[in-house]
Amino acid sequence: MKQLFWARRIILFILIAPVAVFIFGGILMLLWNNVLVPVLHVSTITFWQGLGLLILSKILFGNFSSNGARSDYYKQRMMWKNMTPEQKERFKEKWKNRSQRWGYKPADSDTETEQTGTGS
Repeated sequence: MKQLFWARRIILFILIAPVAVFIFGGILMLLWNNVLVPVLHVSTITFWQGLGLLILSKILFGNFSSNGARSDYYKQRMMWKNMTPEQKERFKEKWKNRSQRWGYKPADSDTETEQTGTGS
């Protein structure tokens, strides 16, 4: 069952990847030629030059997917699952204190200041 799942994913990747590369290369070429040429007066580029720019930008700036962000999300979830309740409370308090330093006040802080009479 697992082999069938991976076989389908590989076949799907083989079919979709070249199409995606050509679509993104074409979009890059069209954007370059229709935006940068009139505004910055640069020369027009061909499809293959657009594809080369796409590859160069991937090399210089990383990939275009959200896999990096997604992996960070899973790392945090795994970290949270392995914490004890005391560690979770300390973590929540730390983040609560950090957010207050940036001027964020939780909704329940207004009721506390009204009850104590220290509000402005």
